[in-house]
Amino acid sequence: MVKRDQNKIRKYGQVIEALPSLHFRVRLEDGKEILAHLAGRLRIYRIRVLPGDRVTVEMSPYDPEKGRIVYRGK
Repeated sequence: MVKRDQNKIRKYGQVIEALPSLHFRVRLEDGKEILAHLAGRLRIYRIRVLPGDRVTVEMSPYDPEKGRIVYRGK
C-alpha cells in the first residue's frame, strides 16, 4: 500500500482549457488559475477530462502554481 504525502493541498476547481500532453488550465474556487496534469490512475483507467469539468487538484505547498488532477466530478 502506498502512503500519500500528508503535505499535499487539495483544492477544487473547473477545467477551463485543455493543453497538449494531458495538461490542463484549471480555475480554482478562489479564482486563481494553475497548470495541472493528470494523475497516473486517471491515465491508467482512461478517465476523460474536458473543459467545463469539475476536478479535485492536489498541489504541493512549495509550488502553488502547478498541480495534478486526482478526481473528476460531474
